[in-house]
Amino acid sequence: MARVVAIDGPSGAGKSSVSRIVGGKLGFLHVDSGALYRIMTWQALVRKVDTDDPDAVAAFAPTVEIECRPENGAIAYYVDGEKPGDRIRTPEINAHASQVATVKAVRDRITAILRGLTRFGDLVVEGRDITTAVFPDSPARFYLTASAEARARRRQKEEVEKGIANQTAETVKASLLARDAIDSTRKYAPLRKADGAIEIDSSDLTLEQVVDIVLGKIHETFG
Repeated sequence: MARVVAIDGPSGAGKSSVSRIVGGKLGFLHVDSGALYRIMTWQALVRKVDTDDPDAVAAFAPTVEIECRPENGAIAYYVDGEKPGDRIRTPEINAHASQVATVKAVRDRITAILRGLTRFGDLVVEGRDITTAVFPDSPARFYLTASAEARARRRQKEEVEKGIANQTAETVKASLLARDAIDSTRKYAPLRKADGAIEIDSSDLTLEQVVDIVLGKIHETFG
């Protein structure tokens, strides 16, 4: 039986960095569930699907073929034999991803994909409903959070370093807060702290400190 470390939290809380490092230290595969929603959004825009029309998005959802492969300590995604790369990390994708992610058919499809990844072995899965909907029975569940200001600074720095955007911190903050509002109030699998999940506020913690806390709790859980 594969072991799963589930990590949820809002954008910019440090989920990706923490998950990658924790996965590397444990020898677990890192899984970025958000990338799957971004892929669905990207493909919807490419195919001219109206992302504000839930019925159109629901009809489109089953048509996207996503291949999952373990590569270099993580699950890599391929669409039509090609990695999406930074095409799914643009402000345009950010602006449409929440609408796509609210559609039940999309969430059901991606939940099934994520659960199927246990065939590859132990996982560290990050997202917004991993602890509540995808792997609610995992004994190692975490909710990472941070102040809106801290999250905006991190996200802006990340975008600038990748060369994919040059937005102000205030613009990034507004985008994050808008995403938080949509994610936390959607009807299906809203973003929330799961009962029993360990909450870590990383506003005033270094990445290394958060990783150490998570690893300590995992070792207590799995031995």
